[in-house]
Amino acid sequence: MDSKDLEEEYKNSLEAASSHYENFPVASFLVPKSLRKHVAVVYRYARMADDLADEGDLLPEERISALDEMETSLRNAMEGNFSNPFYQALSSTIHERNLTPSYFYDLLKAFRQDVSVKRYNTFDELMNYCRFSADPVGRIILELFDLRDGNLALLSDKICSALQLTNFYQDVSVDISRGRIYIPLEEMKSFKVTEKDFELKKINTNFKELIKLQVDRARKLFQEGKPLTALLPKPLNFEIKWTVLGGECILRKIESNDYDVLSRRPKLSKPEYFNLFIKSIF
Repeated sequence: MDSKDLEEEYKNSLEAASSHYENFPVASFLVPKSLRKHVAVVYRYARMADDLADEGDLLPEERISALDEMETSLRNAMEGNFSNPFYQALSSTIHERNLTPSYFYDLLKAFRQDVSVKRYNTFDELMNYCRFSADPVGRIILELFDLRDGNLALLSDKICSALQLTNFYQDVSVDISRGRIYIPLEEMKSFKVTEKDFELKKINTNFKELIKLQVDRARKLFQEGKPLTALLPKPLNFEIKWTVLGGECILRKIESNDYDVLSRRPKLSKPEYFNLFIKSIF
């Protein structure tokens, strides 16, 4: 593939990044122009894996097989053998920006887990999932900006895990339709909430208290990770502030909906995105 074709593949990744709804900005104008294509190709990789785990009518074994093929394609690409132009672009980004390859394999591990694991007994189990599904993304972003300090990575993990948990609570109604519940079973038992309550959309005091616990805990993680923004260079610090504000806004929406996450899915509107951006720079 010549340089023109490679840039075309990066262009496709930028278009893919702009076509999906997210609670956070992807490859926004706050990202230096030289890095946007790299952010976009990383996002596209994660989106491809996410779609294989969730979208369409594939059987579980077909989803696992497709994710295994992604891993094989990535391993081959790291050795210079490209199954398609996308993997050449991804390999180029990993090598050019000196990214840690294991983070990309961690993401695939999480998506395989989405296919095979439908329940989590404890919050610790859920956080371990976040270690593979969310935390690698933040660490990749830091490395894209050549920020390789261990303390920054740990603060980033807090924010990324909080974002992942917030997405779980935002998507409770979607996940239950897929047979998944990302609320710890031991906490459901403690609040006397059953899986049937989720299926029947039974919103009572116990259910609300259960969801409140999840929301409060995610908010605490955001607070613990926020010192990261003061340690980042501009304009990355604005981008991360914007991202955190988006997650916190979703949590507030869940609260304002009286913790009813089964009949109403909170999401950010375009005006809200803009207002949060303004807030992020002041």
